[in-house]
Order: sequence, then C-alpha cells, then structure tokens
Amino acid sequence: MQGVLTGFAVIAVVIGVGYVIGRRGYLGDNGREVLTKLAFHVASPALLFTTLAQADLSVIFSSRLLVTAMSTAAAAGVFVAVGVVRGWGVGRTTIGSLCSSYVNSGNLGIPIAVYVLGDASLVAPVLLFQQIMVTPIALTVLDLSTKGERRPLWQRLITPLRNPIAVGSLSGVAVSATGLTVPGPILDPLKLIGGMSVPAVLLAFGISLCGSSLPGRGSDRYPVLLSVVLKSVGQPLAAWAMAVGVFGLRGAPLLDVVVTSALPAAQNLFTYASRYRVGETLARESILLSTMLAVPVLVVIAAVLG
Repeated sequence: MQGVLTGFAVIAVVIGVGYVIGRRGYLGDNGREVLTKLAFHVASPALLFTTLAQADLSVIFSSRLLVTAMSTAAAAGVFVAVGVVRGWGVGRTTIGSLCSSYVNSGNLGIPIAVYVLGDASLVAPVLLFQQIMVTPIALTVLDLSTKGERRPLWQRLITPLRNPIAVGSLSGVAVSATGLTVPGPILDPLKLIGGMSVPAVLLAFGISLCGSSLPGRGSDRYPVLLSVVLKSVGQPLAAWAMAVGVFGLRGAPLLDVVVTSALPAAQNLFTYASRYRVGETLARESILLSTMLAVPVLVVIAAVLG
C-alpha cells in the first residue's frame, strides 16, 4: 500500500502549495491562467513528445490495452448518454465524459505502477491510448463546439493538427514508429521544458481551489456525482468484467488492468476545461472527489486481487 499512499501524498503536497500561492496572491490575479496556458501550449506537448518518442509501440496490441479501451468507452458512453438526455451541452458533456474515464496515468499512475504493480512500463498502454486516441478526439470536439460552426470544412478536418497537445503526442508516436533517434541537444531541452508540465497543472489546480465551495453541492452537482461514480466504481468494475469474461485474465495481469482503470481523473482535464472555458467547476470537483476516493478504492482492489 506504500505506493498508493506515496503517490497521493506527492500530489497533495504540490496542490497544497498551489492553494497557498493562490491564498497569498504570489502570482497575481492571472497566475492560474498563466500556469494553465504554460502547461497546455508548451510544457505538456514537450512532455508527451519526449515520453512517446521513446515508447515501445508494440504495447498497443496487448490485451491489456483492449481492456483499457473498452472500459474507457463504457464509462464515457454512459456519461454521454445521460448528458444528451439531460441536455448538458456538448462541451460540458465532453469534459464530464473525460472525468468519468480518463485516468491519471502520468504523475500518479507511474509511482503506483512502480510501488504497487512493480513495473512502471505497465502504465504505458494507458498513456498511449489516452494520448493517441482519446485526447485528439476529445479536444477536436471541444474545438468544434466552442468556436462555432461557420469555419470552412478544411479547417475542421485539420483541427487535431492545430492542437498543441495532439501535435506533441502524434509527433512522438511518429518518431517512435519510424525508429528515429532524437539528438540530445534537441531532446534534452524538451525534457527540461516537459518537466514543468505536471507541477504547473497541479499548482494551477491548487490555486483554483481558493474560494471554491465544497464539491458536489452546486449547479454541477449531478454531473459531478455521476462522473465520480463512473470513474471510481464503474470503470474498474467494467475493466474487471471484461478482463475476466472476455480475455480470461487472472493474477497479475488482472490486477494491472483493474488498478490502472481505478486511478482517479487526471489533473490535466482541468487544464483542458480551463483552456476552452467550459465545465471548469465540473472538472475541478470531479478530479478532487475521484482523487480522494481513489485511495480506499485502490486499497480494496489491491487487497482483493493482489
């Protein structure tokens, strides 16, 4: 259980520092916005490029990735269906579906994979799937839904290529697929810049908590609660059912896919919500609640399947 507690302790400390920064006003009134833009436009694309450029793409053909894809689609699909019926809007429903299914595979998934599962590479399939498939699709939907529908068709078609997160991810995949080696003088500065991504996201998240009400009580109550239930309970259960019933996984492989599916919603979802100015409260509260619930959920999973 040390890996679970260590991973959450690190995140809690950095978010707490962000909260103090916000309370003290050290970064001024626009501190959160600056950090968000830094993460979205500069640091996160650099981090994703350097990570995926050195990744083993053979993991995309594993059964574990198929379980991840199916459980992600199941959780997101339920939220989308409810969002359509309730009329929550395209942008808000997109953010909510991400909060229901997009796991924190980076700054939390890696330490948990190391300390709980014993192998950091086990989180790679989730990271690849989310950055290659889920992120470009979701950000394209957000682009199209928040900028109007009067743009020329050719501009709509190249939307993924105009998004820095998607560009960083797809460029890294292209480098890995072709077997190219990025020279040190180019790769090292990108790694240095990418190192700002996670701290910037967590600090911005902490700043956003200043003055906010208790989660799950405002106008976004029902979307927040639905996304948290799907993320913390629905997606792990779906992953377990598919892993056992469809792929016949047992033992360590089963534990791997269920643990990774039970990770909380990723902090960078708040960056996306802030960037497009839609569902910010929904993202912030869903991330906070799912992160709090992830501790007991992961402890139970590790005890039952470990």
